[in-house]
Amino acid sequence: MDFNIINLIFMIPALLFAVIIHELGHGIVAYRLGDPTPKLAGRLTFNPIPHIDPLGSIILPALLIILKAPILFGWAKPVPINAMNFRKLGYRKGMAVTAFAGPGINFTAAVFFGVFYQLLSSSQVLIAIDSTLGRGFIDSVITPLLIFFQYSVSINVILAIFNLLPIPPLDGGRILMSFLPPHMEQKLEPLEQWGFFIVILLLMVGILNYVILPPYFFFTSVLLGR
Repeated sequence: MDFNIINLIFMIPALLFAVIIHELGHGIVAYRLGDPTPKLAGRLTFNPIPHIDPLGSIILPALLIILKAPILFGWAKPVPINAMNFRKLGYRKGMAVTAFAGPGINFTAAVFFGVFYQLLSSSQVLIAIDSTLGRGFIDSVITPLLIFFQYSVSINVILAIFNLLPIPPLDGGRILMSFLPPHMEQKLEPLEQWGFFIVILLLMVGILNYVILPPYFFFTSVLLGR
């Protein structure tokens, strides 16, 4: 990605929106399954302040921008959930569905923004807008929207893929643990406190690039029509 000041104006809102809807996905599904904890914690809101995590929402994205990383991602504060309150589906199935809701809403958002990106960037639409509203409207409105849509697709795709990695406490790890026998789940639970350190280490040595980047480039190329 080309991290310049102009692009940051669109990149940062796209990232904040993506991490917020990710946590909202978890919270809304948990609430629908009978857990009032996300609502009581004030996390069922689009207000970014309750969701911002200093490390995942500020420090990590800033480092990726400074290092000119090929992708930009981060995370928000995890939404507090008490799976014992799940009256629907039960504890294990409820945890799997709730964990999948975050990446699921990110991928849904990527498809949504991708559709609008391809629609607005098509030559037919641009010619029609140019003939009716003028080139100035394209430069001042359509082009900024296209930049925002492009980053929104990219960031939502990378968040969905990253969070589906089967490493606790990422969503993929929680989904995996929900399907494992209880005795194996108990053995993996201590790994949660070290999960992010493991992920950061794998990122630093480049191992995750071979896991994340191929599906990332595939989905973004499809959604952006490239």
